[in-house]
Formats: sequence, C-alpha cells, structure tokens
Amino acid sequence: MTPYWLRGVATREPTDPHGLNPVLTRGAPHGMTTRQASVLVLFGGSPEPDPLVRGGLPADAELLLTQRAATMRQHSGQVAFPGGAADPEDDGPIATALREAQEETGLDPDGVRPLAVLPELFIPPSGFDVTPVVAYWEKPSPVGVVDPAEAARVVRVPVRDLLDPENRFQVSHRMGYRGPAFQVDGMLVWGFTAGVLAGLFTVSGWEIEWDHRDVRDLAVVQAELESGVIDA
Repeated sequence: MTPYWLRGVATREPTDPHGLNPVLTRGAPHGMTTRQASVLVLFGGSPEPDPLVRGGLPADAELLLTQRAATMRQHSGQVAFPGGAADPEDDGPIATALREAQEETGLDPDGVRPLAVLPELFIPPSGFDVTPVVAYWEKPSPVGVVDPAEAARVVRVPVRDLLDPENRFQVSHRMGYRGPAFQVDGMLVWGFTAGVLAGLFTVSGWEIEWDHRDVRDLAVVQAELESGVIDA
C-alpha cells in the first residue's frame, strides 16, 4: 500500500504551473534516434504521515541522490537520481532503474516498492529518453559509492531540506537555459534532476511557496560552492 504522504507523487504527473520548468516539456527533435534510460526517484521515510505538516510529510522523509564523478565524460559532477541506460535484458523501465540503482549505490532492490512510471523526458546532451520511476524505500538497505569512477557521493537527502524556500531558486546558463534548482548538503541540484523534483513537488501536497524571481547565474553558484563561499 502506498503511504498516504506519497499519494500525490504516485498518482499525478509532474506539472509546471508557473512555466519555469523546461525539463518537463522537452522532447527529442523529429526523426532523431534516441537511447532509452531510466532513473529511480526513491523516497524513504516513515509510512505514517505527520498530521501537523503540509501533505503529511514525515520528519524523516528522504530522497536518494548521487553526485557523478568529476571524471565522467557527460554530466560530470552533477547531482542525479540513480539510474542509467537500458540493457536489452531489462524487462522495462522499472527493471532498468532498479538494476542501475543497485549497481551505483549497492541498494537492495527487494526493499524498493515502485509506485509510478512517469512519461519519458529527453536529455539533449546525451541523447537519452529517460523514464523516471517513482518508488518508496519500504525496507532501506545500506548504500554508498560502489564505483568511484562513476559516483563521488551517494546521499540520502532530507526532503524538507529540498522544500525549504531558502534552498530553492532558478539558475540561468549562458547558453540560454533557465530552470529550477536546489542547494542542499553542499550540492547544487539543477537540470534534469531538479526539473523532475520541482514538477513532482508541485503535485505532492508538500510544497512551500518559494521565490520564483530569484534567478542566479549557474557558473557563479557552482564556483561559490566549490570555493566554500556557500555553506554546505
């Protein structure tokens, strides 16, 4: 049974009511051959809702994220959901997401309950059509970096930290990109991962109003994090 506090993200597709989230509307150019991939959007926490908190979000609600190794050829250093390219042997996007998450973080797939398969989203730099799989971490298992060549960190981030208006803003890139971002645990979450999260938060029942007018230069924020100007 889906925990009450996860019903919003389990039954409703991510939305963009403010028109600030290009990730949710991005599709591959007509005629382009894409590759299939899946990511695991894994929420953990008590199955019991907190009746005193918006949407019933429990105090221990968390999300599993990874930070890609700086040596990776694509998306180096970026914060991401566990996941990756589909294998021919995979039985659909859920199987891909669970296999890749196990390979990246060491989690036990038997403790994960898939809740929803979201529409696929296109990632231009890599040419992947990515299917997010929303899941509940029913029986959490130990996780960590399995291969340092692929991931620098594996982090269980408190959902309340992601929802904190002080940790939310938009980032802009010199190439024209602008979209939602989160600053949490010394990391900058932006791009595809932030777009999916922002879209899910709008339907979650947990969201707290934040300043959509706060737009920061992506390169500046990244440099400040690396130099320690922004506290972790």
